[in-house]
Amino acid sequence: MSKRKKPKMEFRYYKMPEGSPILALLGEKWLQSYGRDVDFLHFHNFLEIGYCYGGQGDMVLGEQNLRFKASQFTVIPKNYPHTTNSDPGTFSQWEYLFVDVEGFLREHNGGGTPMRTERMIQKINSRAFLVNVKEFPGIAKLIRQLLEIMRETKEYYLEEAKGILTALLINIARENHIEEPEYEENEELEGNVTIPISRALDYITLHYMEPLKIGELADWSHMSETHFRRIFSAYMKMSPLEYINLVRVRTACEYLKKTDVPVSDIAHKCGFNTLSTFNRNFKQIMGYAPYEWRKRPENFEQQLLKFQIHSEAGW
Repeated sequence: MSKRKKPKMEFRYYKMPEGSPILALLGEKWLQSYGRDVDFLHFHNFLEIGYCYGGQGDMVLGEQNLRFKASQFTVIPKNYPHTTNSDPGTFSQWEYLFVDVEGFLREHNGGGTPMRTERMIQKINSRAFLVNVKEFPGIAKLIRQLLEIMRETKEYYLEEAKGILTALLINIARENHIEEPEYEENEELEGNVTIPISRALDYITLHYMEPLKIGELADWSHMSETHFRRIFSAYMKMSPLEYINLVRVRTACEYLKKTDVPVSDIAHKCGFNTLSTFNRNFKQIMGYAPYEWRKRPENFEQQLLKFQIHSEAGW
């Protein structure tokens, strides 16, 4: 018996302009009949922000079927399946911004500290939405400002655009409420303390999949183990072992979202010696067992595994 053929989906990828975190698609080209002769979803390699000036039709965001009209905007994470279809025989007018969220925020430390930046990126990429301008006037205003800055390209426009973009991404992150581990870095500790702790964090990032001993981290940070445990816990608001398990679980989340690798294999890849240890730590941090979390709606990238992906540059 032959395998059932997977439905088609298109990966439409873009290349960012040199030195810019934003690609703007502007002007009359984007006044068109959307979705004509297209019966499949697509996704992109960057966050897509769309602003609708006119027309109406249907929009598919993952498993949602929505109606769109003028004075609405969309925020769609990278790798999120979607499509836009104007009503038959009509035209719709949109303009778009594609944003390299990860590259921009990590370079400019948009969240304040590395861990806060990563949580901010996670929130921005947690869901897609189509909303009326009147519901979120602040975000809508920032989007329009960015569109005009990118349209006019005045002197120092990129510097101006990056400032507006930071504010826009912060506002999007605030609107995307997701469940996450409760901890905060202590930013009031002396600066000479943060450097060795940062070394330990970097070491954990590179070696989380290996057996890690706290004594090794202390040596790497040029501290005694007792002093290292005290300083690390004061700075990170968690013990070194709790942080190691947090890094391992967050890495496991990426495997669970983006692959169909069995949970037991993921546990091993992420440095857990036994499946029971992995399950216990995962549920403690994320609030769900791994197999339950994998099925949650915000883990939309799992849906891509069901499709036959065709790649095409641009739109």
